[in-house]
Amino acid sequence: MKSNDYSETDEWLTLSEAAQRLSVHPTTLRRWADKGDLPCMLTPGGHRRFLAADVDQFARERRGLRRVRGIEQVWADQTLDQTRKEIVVQQDQPWLTTIDAEARAQYRQLGQQLLGLTLQYLSDETGGHHETGGHILEQARQIGRQYARLAQHLDLPLPNALEASMFFRDMLMETALQLPDTTHIRPDANVRLLRRINTLLNNVQLAIAEVYAAG
Repeated sequence: MKSNDYSETDEWLTLSEAAQRLSVHPTTLRRWADKGDLPCMLTPGGHRRFLAADVDQFARERRGLRRVRGIEQVWADQTLDQTRKEIVVQQDQPWLTTIDAEARAQYRQLGQQLLGLTLQYLSDETGGHHETGGHILEQARQIGRQYARLAQHLDLPLPNALEASMFFRDMLMETALQLPDTTHIRPDANVRLLRRINTLLNNVQLAIAEVYAAG
């Protein structure tokens, strides 16, 4: 995360404050920060400062992981790791070079929300077919609408608006496709996982297209 992505209104936490917020020992949080699991900023005096929004999102991800079982757990672990690595690459995408730091931060936040929502959908014991799954899919459509409205505000054409969600979609799908090479997952289990990820992301992209179609 670059310093020019921050806003003057951002809330910053000390190491001990962030650790308390996550209910972990400061040593654990320091290790996560050193590994790059949780972004932080160093003050001129060498002290770590954590963005409150990043800490809260990290906490939601951890709660989501605790609800996921089996192959979904493996996928979630690998996806979170890949997301943190690719987020830097995302900053260099052609469609992003024309927007400012504030808009990039908004896109990043929407991506984090969508990842957390995907974990909820995969951990839904009903298989996504009943009321809980329907509620999660509606939340996915809401995120799609937010993507679209942000893109419209930036005067981006529909293809560019879809690129943001496609970048995220490709990352999630690629991680799932690679699971047979890194785990002993059965083909039918991986197919079910891919179908559920695909269903949720279809709702996001259809919502984007619907907002643009409505003018």
